[in-house]
Amino acid sequence: MQSAASPLMPIPGLIDPVPVPRAVTPREDGRTDLMGLSRPQIKAVLEEAGLDVKAAKLRAKQLFHWLYHRGTTDFDAMTDLAKPMRRWMADRFVVGRPQVVEAQVSTDGTRKWLLRSDDGQDYEMVFIPDADRGTLCVSSQVGCTLNCSFCHTGTMRLVRNLTPGEIVGQVMLARDALGEWPKGNMAASNDVDDDEDAPQYSPDGRMLTNIVMMGMGEPLYNFDHVRDALKLVMDGDGLALSKRRITLSTSGVVPMMARAAEEIGVNLAVSLHGVTKAVRDELVPLNRKYGIEELLQACADYPKANNARRITFEYVMIRDKNDSDDDARELVRLIRKYKLPAKVNLIPFNPWPGTDYECSTPERIRAFSSIIFEGGISAPVRTPRGRDIMAACGQLKSASEKKSKAEMKRLSEEKQAALG
Repeated sequence: MQSAASPLMPIPGLIDPVPVPRAVTPREDGRTDLMGLSRPQIKAVLEEAGLDVKAAKLRAKQLFHWLYHRGTTDFDAMTDLAKPMRRWMADRFVVGRPQVVEAQVSTDGTRKWLLRSDDGQDYEMVFIPDADRGTLCVSSQVGCTLNCSFCHTGTMRLVRNLTPGEIVGQVMLARDALGEWPKGNMAASNDVDDDEDAPQYSPDGRMLTNIVMMGMGEPLYNFDHVRDALKLVMDGDGLALSKRRITLSTSGVVPMMARAAEEIGVNLAVSLHGVTKAVRDELVPLNRKYGIEELLQACADYPKANNARRITFEYVMIRDKNDSDDDARELVRLIRKYKLPAKVNLIPFNPWPGTDYECSTPERIRAFSSIIFEGGISAPVRTPRGRDIMAACGQLKSASEKKSKAEMKRLSEEKQAALG
């Protein structure tokens, strides 16, 4: 549960494993934060606090509903708990949310939040509204270990994994900000103290319809916490978001992909970005550990993939790096070779301070897309969103860590030297 220290996390890739424990920061008031806990975990902390087994089971069910279905943070508002029980809960527990350091809104409506944890670590989340959907881009780590050269987050050092509470807390906070929690009563027991004139419960229309695990960090290197958080998001008695509306993006952590299908079962997106070893080694250094062929075989073996649930290949368009006609044709060849039910999202490179990369021209992107379409594979071009507030794909980086261009160049040279 969230109150315990997170397990040590080995940093993968091209360096030796390094433990990154979660620095537990106890609350000054001694209360336990329930956010991120499952029903069995809530039941366990209630028993630890003194409730008998039967009462703890009932109260855990009620708390789970109020926490994740109704978005309630105030025990006094939990109207199917007797008033003495509400006071007992409030004395021992709290329902937390991430601290908002800064909230920005782009000219195109994209929202970005800079969030801060109890131990003072900063991370970001982004909400992207569209005409027919609203997508929340969720972070899984503070920083990142993969060092993808085109990605702003990759210039950060990995600090630690986010906990289940910090991951699902991003979704809760977004629902708070969008005003999307159900309203009204839902009495569930005889000890209710309710306002009879209050409006009755009915589900509201939702702006937040989709979640993508594409924020800061590599989700499959924080597998257990990401899995536990997404189970809360998908729980029919909680946030109740369909797994078909959730996409997990990986840079290619091959050993964890099958497990993700079995234990989480959401849609898969793969950050490909290159079709040759030399280019992908540069853009996504994890390729030196799990190469393109090994990655694509793992995609072919992905149990949940079919024509109705295609794998998405993310491909950032970088001028004179990975955007030639030959690159497009090789991409089609690889997808056909492995008989993948797939589509390709072409992402115009989003610039950030210190990068030497440039975005492909619109004409080059259109030509690249046309070749893939002619190969019978969908290849839409993603419209950049939130560039003016550094909220676009590849731009996320907490404001708590800013490096000069000279320092980033030095760090890059050190990484290259270490790689030989």
